[in-house]
Amino acid sequence: MTTLIVSLPISLPGTATECDYAFTQDGVSLAGHGRASVALLPDAHALANDVVAVVPARALSWHQLTLPKGTRADSTSNPQRLRAVLSGLLEERLLDEPEHLHFALPPQALARAHANEPVWVAVCNRAWLHAWLHALEAAKRPVSRIVPEYAPEIQATQTSQANTLYITEGLLPAQLVAPSPQGVMVLPLSRAALALLDGTAHGALVAEPSVASVAEQVLQRPVNLQSNAQRYLTAAQSDWNLAQFDLANTGHARTLKRLNSAWQSFLHTPQWRPARWACVLLVSIHLIGLNTWAWRERAVIDSQRAALRATLSDTFPEVKVIVDAPVQMARALTQLQQATGVTSGQDLEAMLGHLSAGLPAQPSITAIDFSEGAVRLKGLNLSVDEAATLSAHLKTQGYAVQTEADSLLIRQGGQP
Repeated sequence: MTTLIVSLPISLPGTATECDYAFTQDGVSLAGHGRASVALLPDAHALANDVVAVVPARALSWHQLTLPKGTRADSTSNPQRLRAVLSGLLEERLLDEPEHLHFALPPQALARAHANEPVWVAVCNRAWLHAWLHALEAAKRPVSRIVPEYAPEIQATQTSQANTLYITEGLLPAQLVAPSPQGVMVLPLSRAALALLDGTAHGALVAEPSVASVAEQVLQRPVNLQSNAQRYLTAAQSDWNLAQFDLANTGHARTLKRLNSAWQSFLHTPQWRPARWACVLLVSIHLIGLNTWAWRERAVIDSQRAALRATLSDTFPEVKVIVDAPVQMARALTQLQQATGVTSGQDLEAMLGHLSAGLPAQPSITAIDFSEGAVRLKGLNLSVDEAATLSAHLKTQGYAVQTEADSLLIRQGGQP
């Protein structure tokens, strides 16, 4: 998976603000680097499946504290409570109001809190960080992880980098960065700055090529070269993720981002072009098949309607205008039965004949009302079982039964 690493400048984002960037295909070696404005950064969909933002050392302050017992150092379980605890513990140490700042805990914070050990809290300006994340999101480079350029615990646990001093470009010609178990110090490059570093003053020196000669002149010692792109890659390899609390990348959000990334890759990358054409062809075949099937079904329905109209015209030639053949045929048949005296299922005689076969031996009927093909019998005091048996019997004959108190309503309309 290709990863795009973007170093966030100290200034707020603007149309002309440029960012240093690097990208890697395996997470270990650099595949390229450069400097460009946000809009001109490499396309995150065409080049990178993952975007990592690096917060520079000058934008972060580090504070070590011990969380109270019972506090879960997990920014996703109860973020409001944990943030309130951090705000209360750090309020006296901060130069700005806590609501204007963003807090982040290390990945090992939960284990250290259970062991009652101190943890580091990274603090940066909230509005600045949000502005850069929104700018990258608007440029279609959404950030999936935020890492610090340097972190105390990361450097302290790597013995090969213990007491290492880093000389990088800064506001002055160069700046000295000293990660240690006591935090991360950022000082102007000078001999006097070494006096503040105690035991780290004699550690290894690593400098960017652009300030290497200045560092050797000031410190009177040889330095090892490291490009800023390599430094960003090292930062991206850490376990840190400053996207916590209101910036937390939950499992749901990560899944959505991965799905969106995969969808964008499917839509735009050349290697998926054959699959895209195959999908278009498959959809076209299905559409043609559905239209053909619908046309055939419509033709069958039309032929059935024509057959009904022909049957109605042949049987009842007096019907000149055909609107609804089944209804008109039923009406004409009823009229013919009435004219010839033939009993139909809607006649009282037919209903009573079917009813007598399902009633008890001596039914107590006090009144019979018949109107419009429905008969109501009053005075029947049927039990639940007798009513169910009668309803089942009449339903097989095509009648619907409705029980109302001591009345029984029967009308044609059941499904035999």
